[in-house]
Amino acid sequence: MTAVRVGIPVSLSGQFSLQGAQTLAGIRAWAEDVNGTGGLQVAGSTRPVELIWQDDASRRNRVREITRQLIVVDRVDLLIGPYSSVLTNAAAEVAQSYGKLLWNQGGASPMVYQQGNPWVVGILTPADEYLAGLLPAVREACPDASSVGIVRASTGVFPRNVATGVERAAESLGFRVALSLEFDADAEDFGDVVQAVCDTTPDALVVAGRFQNDLRIAEMLAEADPSSGAVAVVAAGVEAFRERLGPRAENIIGPSQWEPESRFAIDFGPSVADVQASLRRAGHPVIDYPMAQAYAVGVVIQRCVEQCGSLEDRDLRETAASLDFATFYGRFRIDAETGRQTGKPGLLVQWQRGRKSIVWPPEHRWERLALPWR
Repeated sequence: MTAVRVGIPVSLSGQFSLQGAQTLAGIRAWAEDVNGTGGLQVAGSTRPVELIWQDDASRRNRVREITRQLIVVDRVDLLIGPYSSVLTNAAAEVAQSYGKLLWNQGGASPMVYQQGNPWVVGILTPADEYLAGLLPAVREACPDASSVGIVRASTGVFPRNVATGVERAAESLGFRVALSLEFDADAEDFGDVVQAVCDTTPDALVVAGRFQNDLRIAEMLAEADPSSGAVAVVAAGVEAFRERLGPRAENIIGPSQWEPESRFAIDFGPSVADVQASLRRAGHPVIDYPMAQAYAVGVVIQRCVEQCGSLEDRDLRETAASLDFATFYGRFRIDAETGRQTGKPGLLVQWQRGRKSIVWPPEHRWERLALPWR
């Protein structure tokens, strides 16, 4: 039986190597699980999955080269995008030029869906909703909270999108933006950023940059101990953040696309426990959301292929736009015109007593938001 060829550029080196390795682990586990049951059901036949990947080195030009090769040379049936918004956008541009559907599991920026490109289907909560729940959660925990500070990298669409979502929530809830500061993502010393936070002491603080930026700023904030009520750092949603900061991570908040404790009702695909067991058998005791979302895009693809009985890109795009269902990862529903995910809520987690706890939205939380952070 002819295999279904699935291709993906992955960042196994460069600045996204941590998340890229997790992405590859997630999609490999899905492919192995599908093959363990015989394969994908396509129009009445069962076909094995063949996974094809190359290291994109976290570079846009390399992503473009690999995406073109996957489409033209490898002639993949299904094309999955890489981790990071900037790399996903590069892959989407190439896919669009060939009329190839890109399954977006790693690019959360709304930019991916604002290019007039109909050949994208996303599963992620968009970046402008990553921390949209922060200020409602802070206001619930502290009704007198009224100010927010935002520090973000000056380059990259993702930090700007995250900040936009927080600014929108601030306007809606009557929070004053007491600090709005950009920093150089290539810098190593963020003393001026930390000093500005200490001078302002907002009721809530948001930090959004590259992963290493977030880690270093969080370390320096913990040392300086400003009087901010809540501190949210985009990088705080993954285990590597806690490994780096140790006890200093306590009470820091972060966004997460998925946590095993989230209470998503499932009507298609494996359970949370089954996915965890599969990834652990493959040697991954820590399962962060980049790994889960890569597995999840496989489940979404599987549902769409089974529903439409075809591997044709146009058929799959139309089917994806018509479906509304839930996997272990959460609800799948897209905007029919843009392909942007609209059904899945973002989660806020907080490091409490050495472990991540979901603190927002209320229907998914396991713990109340702890304030102040120090």
